[in-house]
Amino acid sequence: MKLSEHVRSTHNRDGAVVLEIVHGQMYRLNLVGSRMFELLKQDRTENQIADELSREFGADRDTVAADLKEFLEHLERHQLLERRQPVSDSAR
Repeated sequence: MKLSEHVRSTHNRDGAVVLEIVHGQMYRLNLVGSRMFELLKQDRTENQIADELSREFGADRDTVAADLKEFLEHLERHQLLERRQPVSDSAR
């Protein structure tokens, strides 16, 4: 997963504001969404993000993973996230 190069964000203690600069769309994130976004910027995997959020917020790992999946789908639908295709052995 990789955030689009057309995304800018600012974070504070209440959450974040994300701007998609090509179309000028702005999105507000709550504290959990902001943390998910920050971990995505650090190139963490979906499993790593779910594990980290579960620890940080003391939430059930399965619930966090489901919420994260929904969040990632939303980002992808709005062209804020690009899924990387795995490199096949024949391409190496």
